[in-house]
Amino acid sequence: MGDDTVVARLFSVKALLGIVAGAGASYGIYKLVFSRAGDAGVNRKKSAKSVTIQPGSLMAKVSGFKVVSKSDNLDPTVDSESSDIFSKSAANLEPRHLSMLLSLLQSSPNLEERRKVLVTLGNAAAFTVNQDLLREFGGLHIIAGFLSDPSPEIRVQTLNALNNLSMNIRNQEQLKIYVSSVMQMIEMSPVNSDLQLAALRLLTNLSVTDNHQHLMKGSITLLLSLLVVSSEVLQIQVLKVLVNLSSNPDLMDDIVQAQVNKHVFYGFCCNAFTVL
Repeated sequence: MGDDTVVARLFSVKALLGIVAGAGASYGIYKLVFSRAGDAGVNRKKSAKSVTIQPGSLMAKVSGFKVVSKSDNLDPTVDSESSDIFSKSAANLEPRHLSMLLSLLQSSPNLEERRKVLVTLGNAAAFTVNQDLLREFGGLHIIAGFLSDPSPEIRVQTLNALNNLSMNIRNQEQLKIYVSSVMQMIEMSPVNSDLQLAALRLLTNLSVTDNHQHLMKGSITLLLSLLVVSSEVLQIQVLKVLVNLSSNPDLMDDIVQAQVNKHVFYGFCCNAFTVL
């Protein structure tokens, strides 16, 4: 990277950090008041929807990186191969295993089973070959369909899986249609929740290039607001997204037009250097 590019990027970051907090003060107060009520509601839902894995079921035999399957949906030939699937790790999954996981994800009414499948798919999606296979199988849209699942834990695991899948440029072309849903999830979720953090990680990947940055233009004020009310961990993740956006000249005007509060500039300088 040339010296001029480095100077320009540091200038854009400095400009960004100089205006981060003013736009978010009123929004932050609102989220702080209502996030506790949201947390209580989530806890009640978790208690009401606890799931027990039946002894002897396939799920009872699977843990960690092992693949989850559902024998009653398979013909006898496929069922006879299930023991071989259970012995494989996410790095060694074959195309038919990924297809079976996607099928199970759509058909299983068991919350814990769906969570296990999403975790397994997320682990598998760390490998480029699986990222391509899951796209070819239509898996990106199948997985993204669980962004609206009633369970917060399912939504977190969905975001984690999509985060790994979004490291593939061709996958980003399909995932861009979910940017607005992810931004809405950030806005509606309790501040500093796992949901917000997982969603921001996905947006970080989707904003690395300028191909889809314009889709986040309308949420710049929301991102700036989170810098006022969130924890240090979340602030750093927000800054990663904002630094990506600030590298786009077409978005700098939108960032600069946010209200300025110079008092927060020094407070976020250290975080900015950590991001860089």
